[in-house]
Amino acid sequence: MRKMKWLVPFAAFALLVAACGDDDEGTAKEVSVFGAFSSIEADAVNTVIDEMIEPEADYTAFYEGSESFEEQIKIRVEGGNPPDIAMYPQPGSVVEMAESGDAIALEDLGFSYDELEATFGAYLLSLGEYEGKHYGIPTNVNSKSLVWFNKPVFDAEGYTAPATWDEWIALMDQMVADGYETPLCIGTGSEAATGWPATDWMEDIMLRTAGADVYDQWVAHEIPFNDATVLRAMDLFDDVWAYGLGGAAAFPDIDFRDAPDPMVADPPGCLLHRQASFIVNFFPEGTVVGEDIDLFAFPDIDPGVKGSLIAGELAAVFADRPEVRDFIERMISTEVQCAMGQQEGVQRISPNINTTGACYGDPIVATIAQSILDALKAGGARFDASDLMPSAVGSGSFWTGMNEWMRGKDAATVADEIEASWP
Repeated sequence: MRKMKWLVPFAAFALLVAACGDDDEGTAKEVSVFGAFSSIEADAVNTVIDEMIEPEADYTAFYEGSESFEEQIKIRVEGGNPPDIAMYPQPGSVVEMAESGDAIALEDLGFSYDELEATFGAYLLSLGEYEGKHYGIPTNVNSKSLVWFNKPVFDAEGYTAPATWDEWIALMDQMVADGYETPLCIGTGSEAATGWPATDWMEDIMLRTAGADVYDQWVAHEIPFNDATVLRAMDLFDDVWAYGLGGAAAFPDIDFRDAPDPMVADPPGCLLHRQASFIVNFFPEGTVVGEDIDLFAFPDIDPGVKGSLIAGELAAVFADRPEVRDFIERMISTEVQCAMGQQEGVQRISPNINTTGACYGDPIVATIAQSILDALKAGGARFDASDLMPSAVGSGSFWTGMNEWMRGKDAATVADEIEASWP
């Protein structure tokens, strides 16, 4: 999940201060973890660390989050002051850390690949592979192929969830005819990361048109960014803009965290919103999922082409010390991962394939989690493409290109410019 609105509360800093006490040998042992998520999600992670890891360990661990993670982690690594562990939302950045020699291979830390594969499956581990070794520890996953909707209006109007793209367009046409002039809410604003929600739309469409194999080729730059398959996905995305609240030029100015708010307004400003499972953390206070808002899967587009888009984090390790290795072993355990899912108000879905939907107190979260686990086990999931591409593209020209496109630049020109930016 990308940046949150608030910084980690003071409690997280207090953990850092507490870690400064001396142990029996006169030197404090501590493990520092840095990532992009903050607010209640950071609180939940620190709670689990405090309650389930530290009582059994001879060190102090703490998690620190920053909504400027992408910028700050580069500064810290390049300045020679990296955290012990960094949770990257972009696996491509983990590979870059491996290429630069900054990250440490899991095999060199003493981890068995076979045991890691039994914990996470081969696909997620492959995202952090470089020259035959593995550098990324999966720490969180979420489903991106979801569309949320205003349930009371759906029930009152007799609308049904569309299974195909054509049915979705027909549904929005019917909504417009029924007086709901802007059926769809889209917001792609995210401070320095503005544009990433638009790349998610592109990725969902690419999976359901070009298919998983071509999707993998796109990620690996085995086909160019301005390939006909990509341009077709852009055309299909463009087709839904006319249904969007505020118009396409306004999408980059609408913060992704605020974008679903009009769905539950009275009267509603929109009825549909495509976003990952974590968006429930930003629904207006008092919103009840299953009563006020419900969801359906992102529709199929081309017959016989299936896909499930996921995202999450890969953690890179920058320090080889016994306490760091011990922390990782405890953090990825089924017991601790299941405890993460039980934290109230948080949607951290475990990538540990030995967990189940039963770990999650919220039934909708449990359903989403089980669907991700099933997709991972079956090998049918694909990670967010922009997070796998080189950062100059994935968190650079792809993001900014989407903004320029929605604000009026020609789609083909945007695709050409993104292609030209590929390192």
